Amino acid sequence: MKLKNLFYALVALMCVTAVPAVAQENAEASQNEPLVLTLEEALKIALSENPTVKVADQTIEVKKYAKKGAYASLWPEISASATYQRYIKKQRLHFNGQDIEVGTANNISAGVNAALPLVNAQLWKSLKLSAMDVELAVEQARSSRIDMVEQVSKAFYQVLLAKDSYDVYKRVYDNAIENHKIVEKRYSVGQVSEYDFIRSQVSVANAEPNVFNAENSIVLALWQLKALLGVDLAKDIDCAGSLADFEAILTSHIEMDGDLSANSTMRQLEIQEQMLDKTLEVKRAANIPSLALSIGYNYVVMNETLNFSEYQWNPYSVAAFSLNIPIFAGGKRRAEIKQAEINLSNLKLQRENTERQLRTALMSYYSNMLTNVKQYHAAAQTISQAKRGYEIAVKRYDVGGGTLVDVDNSQLAYTQAELTRSTAIYNYLINQVSMTKILGTQQVNE
Repeated sequence: MKLKNLFYALVALMCVTAVPAVAQENAEASQNEPLVLTLEEALKIALSENPTVKVADQTIEVKKYAKKGAYASLWPEISASATYQRYIKKQRLHFNGQDIEVGTANNISAGVNAALPLVNAQLWKSLKLSAMDVELAVEQARSSRIDMVEQVSKAFYQVLLAKDSYDVYKRVYDNAIENHKIVEKRYSVGQVSEYDFIRSQVSVANAEPNVFNAENSIVLALWQLKALLGVDLAKDIDCAGSLADFEAILTSHIEMDGDLSANSTMRQLEIQEQMLDKTLEVKRAANIPSLALSIGYNYVVMNETLNFSEYQWNPYSVAAFSLNIPIFAGGKRRAEIKQAEINLSNLKLQRENTERQLRTALMSYYSNMLTNVKQYHAAAQTISQAKRGYEIAVKRYDVGGGTLVDVDNSQLAYTQAELTRSTAIYNYLINQVSMTKILGTQQVNE
């Protein structure tokens, strides 16, 4: 009985000791596994971690504080002041032969003053300009997010293209090795010539660099994606899925949307045009008289000594209205108005030219997408035939009814068909992303 209890105790001790080790191994294994991201997850990370997006968001905050500072001009400006004067040598007046010394040795004044603009058309119009500046910053931040969505999407698709290309070249390399084994076996028994044996070796050697280049393309594409995501470049990540997952969206019917109302560039130009129009109003308002109110409450003391107990503080208060009527400034205001008018006219021309260029780009992307669809369907129809042709060529060569040249040619046709299909899908997605950016319809919320 004692031996049985001792056995159970040893088993329990071994289990307790093994659990932390197993947990540690599982933790290390999970750390070594790459972080697999979908496109939506990659976009979410980029929109929250990328420095460019963070700078754009902080710019909005800066503009908001600038707007608050501008609106503060409508409130009274209150200040306190104090002045002490010590006469080193007093003024002297000579009057009717008398020499009179003026003033006291110590003069102290202190008080509170307030100023408030009552009528200031230029100030009021400039406040609206500050509000538009915040609106422009918000749109610029949205533009940064739209650009980030485009860049991350393209980088994500670039990784998928590199992975698809690697799969194709790896299959070509594996096939070359298998074919070389067949040739080597037949060469050893004298069924094929030395030329075929050497040619099969060259095929393997030629296929190997393509595999290395494809592997490097994946690494570079992932580095580019990690840089856009704002994550550590040493972190191991991967992209979920493949380009084949997007085959369903390649249809011959593509909607051509020419609505540029959500385009960020056009929106920014529209806001800038409104700002220049408001700037013109501000410049013209400089010719309107302004009225301000100021109020002050002060204490003044004058004494020959610094004995504060003997000081007699004399308070006084004053209120004043200040009317400023612009009359002549050497033509400065007129020149500023003309300059604002020219800037507004130039921006209207720029906006018209930008809209024309955007519509041209839309047509270009639309035409490219139609071509990509045709390329995809042509390649998709060819792949099955090319694969079957390659399999037949290998079988014929294996039984002595074909040549190694036929095998290589069928392999090349099969490879080109697969690469053309992947490239067509990739180009379609890239053009679609570019078109969506112009239309400004991306979801850019975090």
